[in-house]
Amino acid sequence: MHSLAAHDICPDLVVGSSVGALNGAFYAGDPTLKGVLRLETIWRGLIRQDVFPITWRTVLSFIRHRDFLIPHDGIQKLIDDHIPFRNLQDATLPLHIVATDIISGDSVVLSEGPTAQAIIASTAIPGAFAPVRYKDFYLADGAISSNTPIKVAVSKGANRLIVLPTGYACSTHEPPVGAVANALHALTLLISRQMVSELEDLGAGIEYFVVPPLCPLVGSPYDFSRTADHIERAIRNTDAWLAQGGLEQRTIPHSMRPHDH
Repeated sequence: MHSLAAHDICPDLVVGSSVGALNGAFYAGDPTLKGVLRLETIWRGLIRQDVFPITWRTVLSFIRHRDFLIPHDGIQKLIDDHIPFRNLQDATLPLHIVATDIISGDSVVLSEGPTAQAIIASTAIPGAFAPVRYKDFYLADGAISSNTPIKVAVSKGANRLIVLPTGYACSTHEPPVGAVANALHALTLLISRQMVSELEDLGAGIEYFVVPPLCPLVGSPYDFSRTADHIERAIRNTDAWLAQGGLEQRTIPHSMRPHDH
């Protein structure tokens, strides 16, 4: 977002899922370089406990009484402290947030109503956070059904897409070390393949431009100590991509395609 805003590139609408719902909502409220810099400052100042406050008490409570591990308090505070509009329809740019119906697995698109409820639902990782009741749905992490909600953007009228994928555990010669690392690697592979498949299925009338994700993405999604490094790398990579005509070429980054052997 930093590089796009610095080049005065502003979208007509924003669609976000999972952590993209949080970032997308903040951006839709202030789609300027100044707004993006504020968002970067927020992320640089976060620690794991701000978002994933896991303690022995929460673990014991989970074992004894609850069907979720972490309360929504951390995400709620982030929203209350930093996103000024209380309803999605009040954002500066049209904003659509994608969550998943945990019963059917279908995507549910939220375009109006309470901002906090929509973001909390879209970021509610199953098992870690409780699903959010919304009308007749129980909503959870949007990444389950659509981590990169391309089809949603098209259904909302977009015919030129700029896709900002999260970091991708790209080509490696050996499996990652450890059970959690392997699980996360598998998840990012699944998400990447889903995105590539959706882009390749788009009709000829839809333009798309994919900002190359960080490759490799070093560290765990739950490790906030590398945030500053990730931001700086992303800015450099996106600046280079723009300088090389990234917004003139309808291509999928090579690192996101099935790897040659």
